Amino acid sequence: MARVKPKRHGVVTDMTAMCDVAFLLLTFFILTTQFKKPDVEQIKPPSSISEKLLPDGSLMTVNVTPQGKFYFQPVENGTERMQLLDNMGKKYGMTFNNNEKVAFTKVQAIGVPMSQLKSYLNMSEDEQKAYKSPTGIPMDSTKKELIDWVQQSLAVNPDYKMAIKGDVSTEYPKVKSLFEGLRDIDFLKFWLITSQEGKPNE
Repeated sequence: MARVKPKRHGVVTDMTAMCDVAFLLLTFFILTTQFKKPDVEQIKPPSSISEKLLPDGSLMTVNVTPQGKFYFQPVENGTERMQLLDNMGKKYGMTFNNNEKVAFTKVQAIGVPMSQLKSYLNMSEDEQKAYKSPTGIPMDSTKKELIDWVQQSLAVNPDYKMAIKGDVSTEYPKVKSLFEGLRDIDFLKFWLITSQEGKPNE
């Protein structure tokens, strides 16, 4: 007598839980991702094979344009930015109102001399983004405002780190004064930002 084969039933998999997890992860990454802000001016850094990641939370950045203009980007922490602005105000004999302090917490980078900072902070956000400083922050043998920004930032938090982002076409004499100024305040450890290139074949 022929053996009776049991009837096969299709397997039904409930994917509801898997979909819930997938959407939760997607939502988490969307909410926590910080998109890179565009540079105030176009800067093309030199390339390297370094894969080191920079510490975003405690990083101040100096941008150097091909023309040798300096921009200073403070750390993102709004409260510490206000302390930095107060420190710079005391050093240069300036006071800032609440609106200017709030504006300072939102700026991407500072690229004007201290004498023009108040007028820059009183611009609208769109005007600030469109503004291209003709001089940048002074940094030479007679005026070292850029070093003052770094020094007063370290006064707020000595654990701050710093990165320098220069254009591939920036000539060394343009940044020599920056390196000498950092040496004068005994700040000798910083990173140079580069663009990623492929590793050579082994």
